[in-house]
Amino acid sequence: MENVVGDRVLIAVQAVNISRLSTHPVPTVPGTLIVVAGAGPKDSNGAGKSSFIASITALLGDEQWRFASGAKAVSELLFNAELASGAGARQWASADHGYIVGVFAPPGMEGFSGDPETAQPADSLAPPAAAAHRAGAAVLGGADGEEASGEASGELFEVPDASGGALTVWLKVNQEAPHLEIRWREGVHLAASPSEAERVARADEIWASLPKSAGRRDVVARDLTKVLYGDRVRCVSFLSTSVRSKVATNLLSQPLNEISPERVFEAIAALTGLDAELEQEREARRDEHAKRVRAAQAADRLAEFESESKALLTTFDRRDQARIRLADALRCWRGRQARRLADAAAKDESLASELERRRAAGETAAEAIAMVKAETATLREDTLDRQVSQARKELAALQARAAKLDADRAVAENSADELRGQTQALEETRRFADGRDVPTAERELREVRLRLNEALKALGVADQEMHSAQAALDDAEGGRAAAQLNALAAAGIGATGLLDALDVAEQAREAAQPGGLRGWPHEHAVIVDATQLSSAADALAALPGSVLVSAAGVSVVGAFDGVATGREARIKAAEQRLHRAKDVQETAAQAVRDGEEAVAEAQRRLEGARAGVRLAEVEAKLSERRTRLGELNAAIEELAPKVAEAERLAGTLDFRARTRDMEIERLEGRRQRHEAERAQARDQEAKVAAEREALRLDALAADWGGTVETARAWLEALPEEERPRTAEEWWRIAERHFDQALRDTFPEEDAEIPEELRYLLDERGGSTAREQATFAAVCGALASYLRGQEEYERHQRRQIEAQIVSRQRDLAAAARGAEEAAQSTAVHRAALTAAIKARLTRVAEEFEKLDTSYGGYGATLEFPVPPAPADPEQRWQWRVTPKWRRGEGQGFVPYNRRANTALMDEKAIKLVCAAAIASSGGGHLCLVLDELGRNLGKEHRREAVALFRRIGETYGITVIGALQDDMEPYAIDACGQYVKLRRSSDAMPYNEPPVIVGHDQHAERVRALAAYVDRS
Repeated sequence: MENVVGDRVLIAVQAVNISRLSTHPVPTVPGTLIVVAGAGPKDSNGAGKSSFIASITALLGDEQWRFASGAKAVSELLFNAELASGAGARQWASADHGYIVGVFAPPGMEGFSGDPETAQPADSLAPPAAAAHRAGAAVLGGADGEEASGEASGELFEVPDASGGALTVWLKVNQEAPHLEIRWREGVHLAASPSEAERVARADEIWASLPKSAGRRDVVARDLTKVLYGDRVRCVSFLSTSVRSKVATNLLSQPLNEISPERVFEAIAALTGLDAELEQEREARRDEHAKRVRAAQAADRLAEFESESKALLTTFDRRDQARIRLADALRCWRGRQARRLADAAAKDESLASELERRRAAGETAAEAIAMVKAETATLREDTLDRQVSQARKELAALQARAAKLDADRAVAENSADELRGQTQALEETRRFADGRDVPTAERELREVRLRLNEALKALGVADQEMHSAQAALDDAEGGRAAAQLNALAAAGIGATGLLDALDVAEQAREAAQPGGLRGWPHEHAVIVDATQLSSAADALAALPGSVLVSAAGVSVVGAFDGVATGREARIKAAEQRLHRAKDVQETAAQAVRDGEEAVAEAQRRLEGARAGVRLAEVEAKLSERRTRLGELNAAIEELAPKVAEAERLAGTLDFRARTRDMEIERLEGRRQRHEAERAQARDQEAKVAAEREALRLDALAADWGGTVETARAWLEALPEEERPRTAEEWWRIAERHFDQALRDTFPEEDAEIPEELRYLLDERGGSTAREQATFAAVCGALASYLRGQEEYERHQRRQIEAQIVSRQRDLAAAARGAEEAAQSTAVHRAALTAAIKARLTRVAEEFEKLDTSYGGYGATLEFPVPPAPADPEQRWQWRVTPKWRRGEGQGFVPYNRRANTALMDEKAIKLVCAAAIASSGGGHLCLVLDELGRNLGKEHRREAVALFRRIGETYGITVIGALQDDMEPYAIDACGQYVKLRRSSDAMPYNEPPVIVGHDQHAERVRALAAYVDRS
């Protein structure tokens, strides 16, 4: 299924969970200029203009969304709570899916029927049939069939039920893959409910009710343009916003003469769809380069293999020679083993007789040692040792007890000294108690603290009264009319306060309170001379609400709160009140000071009483320490004679023990001499035995693999020239043969030697003995390796011959593939060159038509064919130079020559429209522009916007442009439709209902739409 939309044009858009856009449907007028304005919290920013036009480009299949790669960037249009509002992350949740819904209808479609009761007459709309309606009241959908015009299917207005009628396309945008899913149904099917939340829920219900577009599954992003629009381009755009993964060069974002020819081509390529074809050309160059690389690699591999094969064959020949040399090395090793076994057998016979003599000498020395040990055992009976040990234990116990008593006495003396030091300070403090005990002192302290608290309260009351009296005096002296009097005095006008000029009798003062003279206007009134009344009014102009009294009457400027009359009487009463308050305050302050001194005295008495109690406790403890010192001194005097007697007894026993030890030491010396003789005999015996053992006859026989007689017979059978060889000579010859065999097997130092063989070679290094000990094992490992390689080498010789033939065939095939790829790339580049030239020629022709049709003298494009880059990763960079005539009959002038701003802006608009017309292929096209007119001068903006509208209506192009605040006054009168998105506060995550003003040439469709929106 392809080209489902066909020739239909977009007439309405609805966004659900897309950015902060409102879910209200937005009608669109095809074939004219639609401007999208915004009213955010501060200016037009933040209203969602870029998201709105970006969602339209996604709906219309703009290839800059990379649909072939899954269009992941479209998911960034979903509502994000954190970005929508500062508190959004806490009050709202981000959307995991949303919908972009578009209604498509045939161009020029008539016969729409709205509600006859609410439809407006066609002649009530301003020419050419303009419709203004509040989109906030437009509830579009299928759930509320009784309230919506049309049938319960939810159509905006009745359309013929045929394949050529209206079609609703739903794009589901998902946060996770697949990021786009597409469904559609004949007719108008939009989400309709009274509130935003209900419309969101209704959208999920409608999506579930729509049939899956591809049978068991939905059409996804990679098939969107093919299924919905076939091979036709329905939308080109310049979006300079963060919601796009790719931002193309915008020819309207800056003065045209500041854009390089390369970037001009990039912009035209993005508008005309040449991007994909240039990318295909780069892929072809990459393929050609890859095949050439593969051909070169095949040739290198063949040469390398031939070189390696030659080296392998040489290695195989060397290994055959190594096998012969290894056999010679093993024969010489066997001659060494036979010679060693025969020589060792002869030496062993002479060492056997020497061993018998050493054993007899050792037995004689052992008998002498036994006699000395018997004498020593007699002296070493343990009675004396036990006595010495017991005496030492008793002496140590008595000395420890004496040391303990001395330490206790020192502790008692220190404690007594500390207690005596405390008594003097406690006696000084006790005198403050004046004979009072602790409970009495605590009771007195509580009483004086209570009196102090009462005094503090009285002082606070007195302070408050004094401040109140002072404030009353200040008020009486200044008065409420002080500001008026000061202003008049500054102007040189004499005046008196009205209440200050009045004296009220004492008996009448209460009658003059709030119910009498107090309050406005009396309290704020001033008396002036009648001749200065106007001057006084001017002087009091800065004090509105003032009242002027003169012989000419009363002039009211304003009103004030009232105060009492009789200034002198009020001042005198306030002064008397202040004097009384100060006297009371001084009396209260003196009472507080007396209370504080009484509290301090009571505190000192309490401390003295407590010190007396503590002194009694200290004296009791001091008496205890003195008694303890007497007891300790008596115990020390009693213990001293016992310690002296224990020391004498321990000394006597120690002397006897030393005498016995000297005799034992003499006997030990004689025993040691006999043991030395026996040890020497044993050493000699062991040495002879070790020499016999070192001969290792058994091991030598095992190495030989037979007896001594067979070894002697093997030696006798040797040729005459080999028979006299010693074991060392046999070894040197065997070593030479092995070294040569090893070099033949592994000729290079960094050769991959088997792990076992490498280990044995490492082990045998360092000494001749280690080499000899590991010779048999290393020869066996090398022989095993050579045996294992023998069959492999024969197989390798056959494989090498087969591989050379195969690699020659691969080289020939790779060379043919590289040549074919080069020819294919050349053909593709030639075809692409022709296509680019044809497309740019078409743009140049449309550029010429637009320029001559709208006030110009003709324009064209210059685009020389650039050479293809050598680097396969580099893009084929074309250059496009716009040119135009500045007068009738003149030549073309390049765009980067100096010109006025209006001319540059006009040519840029015409070039963009020409590229859009050339890419449309004759079908309806939507041109979407962000920041419309951002670079246009103020004096040219209205003309530029009007040019967009005229071109769009002439060529059937729907131009949708988002604009900033400064462009709105110029665009609102020149456009074919005006859409304003609104959001009044940053605290609101969603937009308010948009305002839409449209001018549509099809009156019936406008009436049906207006009736539907107004009734809803």
